[in-house]
Amino acid sequence: MITFYTLQGIILSRLIVLWLGWLLDHLFGDPVRLPHLVVGFGKVIAWSERKYNNGTGRRLKGGIVAVTLIVSVLILTFLLIELLPSWVSVLLGAVLVYYCLAGTTLIAEVEEVFNQLAHSLEAGRRQLSRIVGRDTQYLTEEECKTAALETLSENLSDGVVAPLFWFALLGVPGMAAYKMVNTLDSMIGYKNERYGAFGYVAAKIDDIANWIPSRLTALLMLIVNKRHDLIREVFREGRNHTSPNSGYPEAALALMLNCQFGGSHYYNGEMVSKPVIGKVSRPLSDSDLGVALQTNRKVEMLMILIITAVYLFATLT
Repeated sequence: MITFYTLQGIILSRLIVLWLGWLLDHLFGDPVRLPHLVVGFGKVIAWSERKYNNGTGRRLKGGIVAVTLIVSVLILTFLLIELLPSWVSVLLGAVLVYYCLAGTTLIAEVEEVFNQLAHSLEAGRRQLSRIVGRDTQYLTEEECKTAALETLSENLSDGVVAPLFWFALLGVPGMAAYKMVNTLDSMIGYKNERYGAFGYVAAKIDDIANWIPSRLTALLMLIVNKRHDLIREVFREGRNHTSPNSGYPEAALALMLNCQFGGSHYYNGEMVSKPVIGKVSRPLSDSDLGVALQTNRKVEMLMILIITAVYLFATLT
């Protein structure tokens, strides 16, 4: 008989947690009417930033805050999973996986950008502003579509592959800790006067945490589309980005669609110049959106199947 305290039991429980959490995300997307884990993380980060982002030693204080929050989430989640009865820990773990995955909501939000653009440019801009950091009020229809597909590819890594990668390595605690890393970076990891010093360590930790997942995401995108011929070009173009990671999934999608991402855009009223990814500047269509959405769905499923296969293989060795 397999119990949850043997290696086989631990692996079985992780697989149950993984598939239940994925199923919840697939069926419901982000729980709009329920308290959200990331919202809670955001409130703690905001409080910490208000309290400690002042005076001297901001980089040190920001680093201590970032490391403390990440380690605290890792330890607390581990204790909850270990100390609760096995069936409760499985249910809790599934809910946490559900909160940490963003695949379904990401697809719905990006698809809605294209739907709203079909009604009016202003509606499309409003929808786009929900999912991107750049200023959207002056974007053209084509720029809105490009921005939507850029964020779709980038967040396939941040919102799907990276959480699953850290789940594979460290279980639910690793997945939850990664979500804190990503939330810290999205809130304080900016190179500006307010956050440049305080968020420096958080941004670097995020870069490290996403180094493998971002490149793995690009590779999986090519695999599910049978575009192995683009591997070298994607990894060459992927370096053309201000982020050490975001360029790789963006390059994979841009080269598969034979379009162009990147360029200069306004963020909080300031022009930010980014390198161009891809060689062909052309209008994007609904068929391009379809390819991108299918790519996200296939990559997510492939990643889950890979984790399942690795876990099952581990029980046989």
